[in-house]
Amino acid sequence: MMELLVTKRDLVHATATRLVPAVFVPVIITRAAFAEENKKESQSDTAEEVTPPEDLMREHGVLDRVLLVYDAAIRRLSAKEDFDSTVISDCAKLVQDFIENYHEKSEEDFLFPRFRKANQLTDLVTTLLAQHQAGRNVTLNILKSAAQVRGEAAAKRDCINAMQAFVTMYRPHAAREDTVLFPKLRGIVSGHEFDAIGEEMEKREHQHFGEDGFEKAVAQVADLERKVGLYDLKQFTPKT
Repeated sequence: MMELLVTKRDLVHATATRLVPAVFVPVIITRAAFAEENKKESQSDTAEEVTPPEDLMREHGVLDRVLLVYDAAIRRLSAKEDFDSTVISDCAKLVQDFIENYHEKSEEDFLFPRFRKANQLTDLVTTLLAQHQAGRNVTLNILKSAAQVRGEAAAKRDCINAMQAFVTMYRPHAAREDTVLFPKLRGIVSGHEFDAIGEEMEKREHQHFGEDGFEKAVAQVADLERKVGLYDLKQFTPKT
């Protein structure tokens, strides 16, 4: 009888030992996998969560890099040095596509009307809109004259003047938007409307460029910088 009792206990112990891995280990693995998946989703959401002002400001970064190329073209052409005219044309086309037809249209459709409705910064909005229209005309002049900068003195002069006018207007234009207009947006709309603006802007970006429109524009301007020796950031560090 005692022997039978021991055998039953052994059986219970053996069964319990075998069941522990089958019952508890998968639960531990599942929880770990769930936690890891949550972490990945959280990181993904954070990476993609770009507010409308931040989105517009980083697009200004693309514009500023184009202005850097224009600065170099103005400087070299004025000094009678050679400069790749296709780079000027490609910069102007990037401005047309990414800045004028997308970035500025987002401002005009999603921001400017809301500032007018709130009766906030209306004079600034009027000036910004007029500068958008003027900038488009200047870009057309750059495209028109760029192809002849190596062969015609008048075309070179016109292209230099057009690029200089563009740079002179857009540096303060973008700076005023970044420091005055964009920071004010959250204060004139509800939280829901603020989020809705971001969603509409993202939708337009995907419609216009497909996926990764901003990243594509950054890659384009970087390639243009490489062609004229402006990509290496270290060259702009002052020597002390």
